[in-house]
Amino acid sequence: MSTQSTLLKVSAPSSIYYRVIGGEISLFEQAARHDLPVLIKGPTGCGKTRFVQHMADRLKRPLYTVACHDDLSATDLVGRHLIGGEGTFWQDGPLTRAVREGAICYLDEVIEARKDTTVILHPLADDRRFLPIDATGERLEAAPGFMLVVSYNPGYRNLLKGLKPSTRQRFVAMSFGYPDAAAETEIVARESGLDAAVVSRLVELVQALRHLNQHDLEEAASTRLLVHAARFIRAGMPPVAACEACLAQPLTDDPHTLEALLDVINAYFAREA
Repeated sequence: MSTQSTLLKVSAPSSIYYRVIGGEISLFEQAARHDLPVLIKGPTGCGKTRFVQHMADRLKRPLYTVACHDDLSATDLVGRHLIGGEGTFWQDGPLTRAVREGAICYLDEVIEARKDTTVILHPLADDRRFLPIDATGERLEAAPGFMLVVSYNPGYRNLLKGLKPSTRQRFVAMSFGYPDAAAETEIVARESGLDAAVVSRLVELVQALRHLNQHDLEEAASTRLLVHAARFIRAGMPPVAACEACLAQPLTDDPHTLEALLDVINAYFAREA
């Protein structure tokens, strides 16, 4: 499968909004200064990708983002020979481009990729900092500024999916979670344009829904989903309908669990009426 459909290149965007939560910026900058790879752990929609975009902007480095999936192979990352009008030619993959250019390569949800991808990361994730390209016989040294960043959702880990200790211990690691109420209110108000007082009530609702996560849901309602709901409400959609579409329906297909979520939403807005 070609990586073109999963590849995003961002070259020094003018402004990437990110609300600092703790010491994550300082840690990332230290890793960049010492040429160390970074592993980011956190649930869906908590801001991992936005953080990496923000740091690429802050460090003024190009960013290659690859959304990993079950069919993503080492060849998709490194590159392949293609046939064109003038014969066979080599095309770099996103990882190879980042290594050549001194860019940041971000592998989002890395544990979703095929296992052969982690093997090629090893020499890039330690002090060797080179990429072996078997198809061309090249041993590509990482250009100054190259940085490898990977992320995954620990909630999806199992015996079949997860990074081996030999891979994990090459990385500086940080954990992300959902922001506290005040920070989440600030983020959602900034992203949606909805009045902060209304957003604050939505955050309270989402925190109530997250308490159901331990019993009925694989994942909690994310900050991303909360932003979607706030945008719909700002556009004039009734709050219950917006919350059903953005906070309840995306979380489950089970009718009983969905009914429980809707009961919480309806009860909350009945209280607000």
